[in-house]
Amino acid sequence: MTSVGTIALLAQNPVFGVAVTLLAYEIGRWAQSRCGGWPLANPVLIAIVLIVAGLKLCGIPYDTYMKGGGLIQFLLCPATVALALPIYANAARIRGAAAGIAAGVAVAATVACASAVGIACALGAPNDLLRSIAPKSVTTPIAIGISQEIGGHPSLTAVLVITGGIIGAMLSGRLYDWIGVRDWEARGLATGIAAHGIGTAQMLSVNETAGAFAGLAIGLTGLFTAVVLPCAAHLL
Repeated sequence: MTSVGTIALLAQNPVFGVAVTLLAYEIGRWAQSRCGGWPLANPVLIAIVLIVAGLKLCGIPYDTYMKGGGLIQFLLCPATVALALPIYANAARIRGAAAGIAAGVAVAATVACASAVGIACALGAPNDLLRSIAPKSVTTPIAIGISQEIGGHPSLTAVLVITGGIIGAMLSGRLYDWIGVRDWEARGLATGIAAHGIGTAQMLSVNETAGAFAGLAIGLTGLFTAVVLPCAAHLL
């Protein structure tokens, strides 16, 4: 049996998907560290490229990979909940900026959704695509649920969410420097709203306060969007 055939046989075991995912991500982290923490060498992006290329090369169907890879997906929810730890550590700062945080999340979440849907609509996107795009600024587990609720395609929504998170994590730091945003609280809040979990992971690796505000933004943006977007979709 060839090595490719052996790998295809091993892929039937759910452990394979978990092991491949973790290995690919660790390679991504190693590559980023070798690049001196360069944001464009994003571990998630590197892991996705490696996994897709590996599955294609070995002829392994995506459904086979997801027998184990789905376990990683399941852990997204508890991983999101774990962001409560840095939030708790920065509770005093958060309380002091509560009004600004609430207003910022409401405005930013609305603009993120409306601008994405507006651009897609102007380009002639069909209704189901618009409903898939609408929750793209919400963390993946919540976005998938919202997409199902409003009649979108959850799998497409997940792709859009992850793509947005990767782009936000790669570009946000340089963008903040360019426009002169120096405050870590503002950086974290904006990143959490626009780039959710992937961007928050990037913020946590740079500054704990920014990571805490990014984690808070993920939860508040998800809550706000989960309440408002289905109502708006129903009315429209």
